[in-house]
Amino acid sequence: MSCPICSKRPPKRFCPAKGEKICAICCGREREVTIDCVPDCPHLLAARRYEAEHRKPVPAQEFPYRDIELPPDFVYERWPVLSALAESILAFQAQNRNLTDAAASAALTALAETYRTLGTGIYYERPPDAPLARALYAHIAASLDDWRKQEAQRAGFSSLKDTEIFRLLVFLLRVARQETNGRPLSRAFLDFLRSHFSPAGAAPKEPSRIVVP
Repeated sequence: MSCPICSKRPPKRFCPAKGEKICAICCGREREVTIDCVPDCPHLLAARRYEAEHRKPVPAQEFPYRDIELPPDFVYERWPVLSALAESILAFQAQNRNLTDAAASAALTALAETYRTLGTGIYYERPPDAPLARALYAHIAASLDDWRKQEAQRAGFSSLKDTEIFRLLVFLLRVARQETNGRPLSRAFLDFLRSHFSPAGAAPKEPSRIVVP
């Protein structure tokens, strides 16, 4: 028998996504490129650990909105909102299993632009063209509206400003840039969110890999 992908090498590694064995080279080369890996694949998890241990810092010029400063205190003071944003993305992914890092980043970028302009008093909205990213954009926007309504019911008014939402979206975009591996079918950023945000919405008590870029 030979690998069903390359038809050259012997298949020695079971691929859960394909339901059969493939060779190690095709596993590494096609992982999250042409193979839509399942999240609990041991080979995917091992690759993620290796990438995390050998990841180089993202160059400053590649940070989304690199002119925006994000003090650590700002992120942790608004942790419940940040947690709600992350949970909104994960809830959407639970209903749309084909959501990728790229689609999530496209939705966050478009929404960041919306709130950036709202912060200046101008209403400008341009949702992503891709259907899945557009749907996520609408889902996150609705979640933010719900958050503000709930906050207003508790306190009598909503203190969450458009400029603050913009900065939180920038933070998520920077985390996405840091965590994703850039492959077309990558969900490394989405898996990172799942492992770092709890439904309780409380800031983590133990140190985590989340840093303010």
